[in-house]
Formats: sequence, structure tokens, C-alpha cells
Amino acid sequence: QLQLVESGGGLVRPGGSLTLSCTASGSSLENYAIAWYRQAPGKEREGVSCLSSHGGSIDYADSVKSRFTISKDNNKNAAYLSMTNLRPEDTAVYYCAADRVFQPCGGGEYTEYDYWGQGTQVTVSA
Repeated sequence: QLQLVESGGGLVRPGGSLTLSCTASGSSLENYAIAWYRQAPGKEREGVSCLSSHGGSIDYADSVKSRFTISKDNNKNAAYLSMTNLRPEDTAVYYCAADRVFQPCGGGEYTEYDYWGQGTQVTVSA
């Protein structure tokens, strides 16, 4: 059973950067697509970025394109979301998810990622 744990969240000023980590256990991430979602207070969960198992397909929400970068390190059994030029509207709980099937997630699509982490809080504030 794949288990995911996010880390790296915190408080950052507007314009700052953070890198979130998603560490997997119980199975290798090599054969899994990875997705990052976020949920702000009072808002629905939204897809931020997703990456196919071998990196051939990648998707970003328009709101984070050119600012966020998704990646995966199979040797470390971990995935990452590098976030730059952070804005107050990026404030949310960020979740990583995984599934054996890549599902685009950046355009509000309905997806069914099977495995989820518990989330990590990102707060962007002066």
C-alpha cells in the first residue's frame, strides 16, 4: 500500500519561494503518476500540477504556470513541487496524490488519484 507524506510547507512572504516534498513508502513511486492539489479555506480543492510516471506528460494550472515546477526523484522515492514568486492567493493546504494512471489535473478536470497525503500548509503573507 502506497503511503505519501508531504513536508516543506510554512510561512513565506509574497515573492518568496518554497519547495514541497512528497515522500513515498510502501511502494516505489517509479510506476506512479504524481499530482499536487491545494485547498484554500472556503474553496474547493484544485489541481495544481501533475506528472506522469516517466515524465512524458505534465500539466499545470494556469495560475501557477511559469512559477511552479513539479518533479519526481525515483531514487529518493519522492516528488517535489518547487514554488517561486509566491502570492497571497497561493495560500492553501497542499496535498500530493498518486495513481498508476496519469490524469491531467490543471484544468479543473475530475480525477481519481488513488493515494493521498495528509497535506502541508503554505501561507503567503507579509
